[in-house]
Amino acid sequence: MSKGVNGKQSKEDANIKPGNVLPLRFHVISLPHTQTTLEYEACAYTSKVRKFCNMMKSLGHTVYLYASEENEAEVDELITIAPKSDQYQWFGDNDFKKNFFNITWEKEDEHWKKTNERAIEGISKRLKPKDFICIIGGNCQKQIADAFPKNMSVEFGIGYGGVFSAYKVFESYAWMHYVNGTLNDDNGHFYDVVIPNYFEPKNFPFKAKKDDYFLFLGRLTKRKGPEIAAEVTRRIGAKLIMAGQGVKSIEGNKIIGDGITLEGDHIKHVGHADVKKRAKLLSGAKAVFMGTTYLEPFGGVSIESLLCGTPVISTDFGAFPENIQHGVHGYRFRTIGEAVWAANNVDKLNNKAIHEFAVKNFSVDRIKYMYEAYFEQLLTLWSEGFYSDWDRGVSVFNRYQRY
Repeated sequence: MSKGVNGKQSKEDANIKPGNVLPLRFHVISLPHTQTTLEYEACAYTSKVRKFCNMMKSLGHTVYLYASEENEAEVDELITIAPKSDQYQWFGDNDFKKNFFNITWEKEDEHWKKTNERAIEGISKRLKPKDFICIIGGNCQKQIADAFPKNMSVEFGIGYGGVFSAYKVFESYAWMHYVNGTLNDDNGHFYDVVIPNYFEPKNFPFKAKKDDYFLFLGRLTKRKGPEIAAEVTRRIGAKLIMAGQGVKSIEGNKIIGDGITLEGDHIKHVGHADVKKRAKLLSGAKAVFMGTTYLEPFGGVSIESLLCGTPVISTDFGAFPENIQHGVHGYRFRTIGEAVWAANNVDKLNNKAIHEFAVKNFSVDRIKYMYEAYFEQLLTLWSEGFYSDWDRGVSVFNRYQRY
């Protein structure tokens, strides 16, 4: 059973009991280009795979993982479908710590076809009736789902656009509605659900006293809004630390990326940040800028920041209105002037309350019950389905109340 923010079992958690179902069985398909380890946390979807396996195993379920050779997830069996030798052939010697992952997203690409074929072979040897097949690559892995029409294939962490399954878990309501809009679909789907991304609080420790800098953590690309962070901190005379992939060169006080150049003596780029480095940067910052200019499906860095008790200054669209309560967990802005005001007022926020909110709502020890309840609900489709009197999901989902 999960623990409260003080390490003790919370009263509301004590009222959440596992459903009266047999242990579930999952076949989880990872991605062709990564290893299922903490080192690859920069790939949000690989991170989801690793932690999803851990969550389901912690609840006593059976998990088969189809991935590459290195694995730190808790599983019953690892089936290798993307050996390192093939990864080198498919993607070359790309340093993901400097450049973003070198993978293409066309289902006819060799890396998808080969890993799909191997996953199908491996699943065929292990599959039982009512097992779940868990997809993280959208349409690129549809071939796997098509091979097993008698089992439910679930897209369990959708922050992408190429969806296909009848059973979908979205990262945010904003993204669910956006994807449905792109499909010209204005119908509701009872077996689509929103379950937020999930995090390990131990990797993002709380720090009450902040240092004298702001932080931008992400790829150096226009759509992530690094120029906004640089301009706001320039105007208020503050230090900005930046970390992440995409820097082509640093020339004096210029940081040069793909189609973007930032300039200023107040800016320092510190390169790739692994989990330990991210935690240190996030916990020490006065606030983290999330100036994403597109509809952010989720924005994991924002929650990592909140776990550290660090406010977030974000744009006012995508998933941010769901996760960042204005004036409580940070501030949302629509203009540079508003962002400047936000940066000048982050000291008014309660860092401890920010941390506690994040642990309560985004911890793996909370979200795992939402997933379990969802899969239990899917099991009712083998009998009464929508007309079943199963109702455990109500209590489980009610405890995920952000505000």
